[in-house]
Amino acid sequence: MDAREEAGREGRLKVCIVGASGKLGRYMIRHALDRGYEVVGVCREKSVEKLDEFAGRITVMPGATDDREVIRRAVAGCDGVLTVLVPWGMRGYSSGTAQAVMDYAPKGARLIFSCGWHIKRDEQDVYGLKVLIMAKVVGWLARLARVIDLNDQVEACRRVFASDTRWTVVRGSDLEEGESEGLPVWSRHVGDPILKSNRTRRVDYALFMVEALVNDELIHEAPAIVGCQTPSALAHAQRA
Repeated sequence: MDAREEAGREGRLKVCIVGASGKLGRYMIRHALDRGYEVVGVCREKSVEKLDEFAGRITVMPGATDDREVIRRAVAGCDGVLTVLVPWGMRGYSSGTAQAVMDYAPKGARLIFSCGWHIKRDEQDVYGLKVLIMAKVVGWLARLARVIDLNDQVEACRRVFASDTRWTVVRGSDLEEGESEGLPVWSRHVGDPILKSNRTRRVDYALFMVEALVNDELIHEAPAIVGCQTPSALAHAQRA
């Protein structure tokens, strides 16, 4: 049993959440604290106040998530790192964040990254025409406005897939707010009928991310997830 496994059994994991002030990040903090984990949160300086509800319960590292020095200090001694890959701007924000996490996280740490279904792991991922058109149109408009760069998120995941770290990339469907429905179900490939409903509660996406820290079956996997109570997930459960 390595140190991470021992810490996990005793509820003493130390985790860093990169992108902690966003909705997904705050849900991950709650799930991690519920498990008794020590939490370090990284977020932009102007967003620190969004973490006031966790004052005294977590350590906050203000700074850009692609700031290598901020990441180096934040992940020191961590058993796992949960990273929200946000493709802000046109300067390689996602890929810079992912690279810093992989470069500085302790050897053997579990690295969990979040992204959307548009990330393609291999040729067995099959996308419908609607998804392909939306990705192209939204991506083109966002780049035109210089707001986000979906291609950079693709590049970030390419680097993760090629790394020898203990990574998992969680590919989320369309997200919605609401009470937890439970741990989402997943498939290795986009296009699987189980994913047809294309809906996950954001709180449950966060749950899957945190659960992945101690699920070694997800190492080097890119699970595409969907809510466990959606019609497509329930239909799959009935057939099983």
